[in-house]
Amino acid sequence: MRIVEVTDKRTRKEFIGVAVKIYRDYDRWIRPLDKDIELVFDTVNNKYFRNGEAARWILVDEGGESVGRVAAFYSTKTMNKDNDKPTGGMGFFECIDDTSAATMLFDQCKNWLTGKGMMAMDGPINFGERNEWWGLLIDSFDIEPNYRCNYHPPYYRKLFESYGFQVYFKQLTYGRTVMEPLVDKIYEKANRIRQNPMYTFTTLDPSKMDQYIEYFKEIYNKAWSRHKGVPQLTSLQAKTVMNQLKPIIDPKIMFFAFYNGIPSGFFIMIPEVNQIFKYVNGKLDLIGKLKFAWHKYRKSCRKMLGLVFGIIPEHQGKGLEGAIVMASRDLLQESYRRYDNLEMNWIGDFNPKMIHMVEQVGAVVTKTHITYRKLFDDKIPFRRYPTIG
Repeated sequence: MRIVEVTDKRTRKEFIGVAVKIYRDYDRWIRPLDKDIELVFDTVNNKYFRNGEAARWILVDEGGESVGRVAAFYSTKTMNKDNDKPTGGMGFFECIDDTSAATMLFDQCKNWLTGKGMMAMDGPINFGERNEWWGLLIDSFDIEPNYRCNYHPPYYRKLFESYGFQVYFKQLTYGRTVMEPLVDKIYEKANRIRQNPMYTFTTLDPSKMDQYIEYFKEIYNKAWSRHKGVPQLTSLQAKTVMNQLKPIIDPKIMFFAFYNGIPSGFFIMIPEVNQIFKYVNGKLDLIGKLKFAWHKYRKSCRKMLGLVFGIIPEHQGKGLEGAIVMASRDLLQESYRRYDNLEMNWIGDFNPKMIHMVEQVGAVVTKTHITYRKLFDDKIPFRRYPTIG
């Protein structure tokens, strides 16, 4: 077997094709959009290239058949962040069930990152934000992946751990059915909030989009201000986020709470678009766009993705979280029966407060991913990601 670096149109195409081969017998896998994978490695449009580098490779067997792929990357902005050693990343790993093949791919990443001054690597992760392509799926192989989320064969865990990767943190995806009743313990606090006339609840009003973008920015900045490393959103950034979501927004599943007219909390959900993209087979060309439009029109998507939940500090712990969930339940269970299921963005096992909050509203773990870390010097003590607040 030999390693081939991805450097031209042919090898870029084969990098995509490896995954198609690996998953041909996995009917729950949804092929990612080709353009989404290529965007990660676009040196112009991926901002992480401003402070870092990436490389990717294909593994070819003796007969010339591609049997694996991988990418490695680092950023000078993140390599020392919360780390006691310079740490890079590896991801987009696909491989046949063969330990020696996997070892060649992992070694390629390790050697490349060592040459860039790294002393460890996390994986499988993304050369980008944590909400995309992050972590190794270790269970729930019968559930389809959400948009830009990893799905893996069960044997990948063995390949990672036999190489010496250790669990850095677990990523928990929570979900629930829409029609399932809420757990009793949230009702008392939530009802107290809802009976207080100072609190009001609304869904996004598309005719006042600019105003709701400001609400979103204000709540987000206050709600996440205490979280280390979370930057403040500007009005322009908030508008960019909403514009990116505009093609798929369903205003009736974006909930806002106010106290005496002041924005105090939100629960932002969107249709889980992989439930539509699974019909386009990775191609968002003209035919793919027509298929997307058709299935959007047909309302083929019956699943929501909980994108972000935020409560400003003055109202945290008072029951507003449950009150927003109850407001969403009233709509989704009674007058707007558009969706069957909800899954939320993953929560790290290092965040017990957030885990407690979602469990309070009756959500349960539907999927588990693992972010692994491999220390290049085995004599260095391994430390898991620290628990927060």
